[in-house]
Amino acid sequence: MKLPFPYFLANTHVEVWFCSVDSDGEHQEEMIYSGKCVYTDKTKQILDAERRLVTLSGTVTIPGQISQNTVEGYVKVNGIKKKVYSSQCPLNPDGTVFSTELNLS
Repeated sequence: MKLPFPYFLANTHVEVWFCSVDSDGEHQEEMIYSGKCVYTDKTKQILDAERRLVTLSGTVTIPGQISQNTVEGYVKVNGIKKKVYSSQCPLNPDGTVFSTELNLS
Protein backbone atom coordinates (compact mmCIF):
# COMPACT_ATOMS: atom_id res chain seq x y z
CA MET A 1 0.00 0.00 0.00
CA LYS A 2 1.42 3.38 -1.01
CA LEU A 3 0.47 6.49 0.95
CA PRO A 4 -0.30 9.68 -1.04
CA PHE A 5 2.07 12.63 -0.64
CA PRO A 6 0.29 15.87 0.38
CA TYR A 7 1.10 17.88 -2.77
CA PHE A 8 -1.34 20.62 -1.70
CA LEU A 9 1.14 21.53 1.08
CA ALA A 10 4.12 21.67 -1.32
CA ASN A 11 4.15 25.37 -2.18
CA THR A 12 7.80 26.43 -1.77
CA HIS A 13 10.33 26.19 -4.60
CA VAL A 14 13.64 24.67 -3.51
CA GLU A 15 16.97 23.66 -5.06
CA VAL A 16 19.04 20.89 -3.45
CA TRP A 17 22.77 20.90 -4.24
CA PHE A 18 25.08 17.92 -3.55
CA CYS A 19 28.65 18.94 -2.64
CA SER A 20 31.59 16.56 -2.83
CA VAL A 21 35.34 16.40 -3.37
CA ASP A 22 36.62 14.40 -6.36
CA SER A 23 39.81 12.30 -6.51
CA ASP A 24 41.87 15.36 -7.56
CA GLY A 25 40.76 17.28 -4.48
CA GLU A 26 38.54 19.68 -6.39
CA HIS A 27 35.22 20.84 -4.95
CA GLN A 28 32.21 19.76 -7.04
CA GLU A 29 28.58 20.85 -6.81
CA GLU A 30 25.68 19.14 -8.55
CA MET A 31 21.99 20.09 -8.40
CA ILE A 32 20.05 16.91 -7.54
CA TYR A 33 16.56 18.40 -7.15
CA SER A 34 14.70 21.51 -8.22
CA GLY A 35 10.98 21.80 -7.59
CA LYS A 36 8.22 22.21 -5.03
CA CYS A 37 8.52 20.98 -1.45
CA VAL A 38 6.96 21.30 1.99
CA TYR A 39 9.15 23.80 3.87
CA THR A 40 8.88 24.44 7.60
CA ASP A 41 11.08 27.18 9.07
CA LYS A 42 10.45 26.29 12.71
CA THR A 43 13.72 26.22 14.65
CA LYS A 44 14.61 23.53 17.17
CA GLN A 45 17.66 22.51 19.15
CA ILE A 46 19.15 19.02 19.32
CA LEU A 47 22.25 17.38 20.78
CA ASP A 48 24.74 15.91 18.31
CA ALA A 49 26.97 12.87 18.86
CA GLU A 50 29.53 14.88 20.86
CA ARG A 51 26.74 16.22 23.13
CA ARG A 52 26.96 19.74 21.65
CA LEU A 53 23.83 21.83 21.20
CA VAL A 54 22.94 22.35 17.50
CA THR A 55 20.21 24.73 16.32
CA LEU A 56 18.28 23.52 13.27
CA SER A 57 16.67 26.30 11.21
CA GLY A 58 14.04 24.32 9.31
CA THR A 59 12.92 21.18 7.52
CA VAL A 60 12.41 20.44 3.82
CA THR A 61 10.17 17.51 2.80
CA ILE A 62 10.45 16.38 -0.84
CA PRO A 63 8.23 13.68 -2.40
CA GLY A 64 10.03 10.44 -3.25
CA GLN A 65 13.73 9.68 -3.05
CA ILE A 66 16.11 12.26 -4.53
CA SER A 67 19.40 10.42 -3.91
CA GLN A 68 20.53 6.87 -3.18
CA ASN A 69 23.15 8.19 -0.74
CA THR A 70 22.86 10.56 2.18
CA VAL A 71 22.43 14.14 1.03
CA GLU A 72 25.43 16.34 1.87
CA GLY A 73 25.49 19.91 0.67
CA TYR A 74 23.13 22.82 0.83
CA VAL A 75 19.62 23.92 -0.04
CA LYS A 76 18.50 27.19 -1.65
CA VAL A 77 15.06 28.10 -0.32
CA ASN A 78 13.44 31.53 -0.70
CA GLY A 79 16.77 32.88 -2.00
CA ILE A 80 18.62 31.79 1.17
CA LYS A 81 21.39 29.18 1.18
CA LYS A 82 21.12 26.73 4.12
CA LYS A 83 23.38 23.79 4.96
CA VAL A 84 21.93 20.26 5.16
CA TYR A 85 22.52 18.89 8.66
CA SER A 86 20.93 15.46 8.21
CA SER A 87 18.61 13.56 5.88
CA GLN A 88 16.18 10.69 6.25
CA CYS A 89 13.81 8.76 4.00
CA PRO A 90 10.62 7.48 5.70
CA LEU A 91 9.09 4.39 4.09
CA ASN A 92 5.59 3.45 2.98
CA PRO A 93 4.02 0.29 4.46
CA ASP A 94 5.00 -1.59 1.27
CA GLY A 95 8.70 -0.65 1.67
CA THR A 96 8.96 2.09 -0.98
CA VAL A 97 10.32 5.52 -0.11
CA PHE A 98 7.59 8.01 0.86
CA SER A 99 9.66 11.21 0.97
CA THR A 100 13.08 12.71 1.63
CA GLU A 101 13.33 14.90 4.72
CA LEU A 102 16.25 17.29 5.07
CA ASN A 103 17.03 19.01 8.38
CA LEU A 104 18.70 22.38 7.80
CA SER A 105 21.20 24.19 9.98
